[in-house]
Amino acid sequence: MSSNIVWHQASIAKEERHNKNKHQSFILWFTGLSASGKSSVANAFARTLFDRGAQSFVLDGDNVRHGLNSDLGFGEEDRKENIRRIGEVSKLFVESGQIVLTAFISPYRADRDLVRSLVGENEFLEVYVKCSVEECEKRDPKGLYKKARNEEIKNFTGISAPYEEPLHPEIILDTEKHSVEECVKQLTKALIERGLI
Repeated sequence: MSSNIVWHQASIAKEERHNKNKHQSFILWFTGLSASGKSSVANAFARTLFDRGAQSFVLDGDNVRHGLNSDLGFGEEDRKENIRRIGEVSKLFVESGQIVLTAFISPYRADRDLVRSLVGENEFLEVYVKCSVEECEKRDPKGLYKKARNEEIKNFTGISAPYEEPLHPEIILDTEKHSVEECVKQLTKALIERGLI
């Protein structure tokens, strides 16, 4: 980093934004296999937060790759850079007083831990959207598993590339056993118990 770059202190503190919004700001990091239900749960929960008057925003893996990360592929290094960038964007949302919901496969523990290290204690909650490869492959809404099996897609998580399950996630949502609505209820309860919303 250049020595000519100096951090400019904001005129509005994060705590002031918390007071105005009447809730804390933090990252809900949804991780899981493709088709596990990360985006579905994140977006449904964002609606719940909105209806409660909370400031939130969803960063979705596919959507971000249309713009900010359109220059990245799916090899290991590009995946790491994808998550690093999203981590930095998420940190900005936390500073702005918002709840940011990120729906990314984010297959590597080290990358998720890096994002956790960017923010303060209790500002990062890892949400493991648990669903077996077999079930995700049955769902396959985008036809990606079929393409991966036919070797049309290389480095596909769960098939030809690894997924490292979270070791100690703050929240586990089992979408193989529970509906989106049930998962939203579980999330709401967990965050209320933590005093975050």
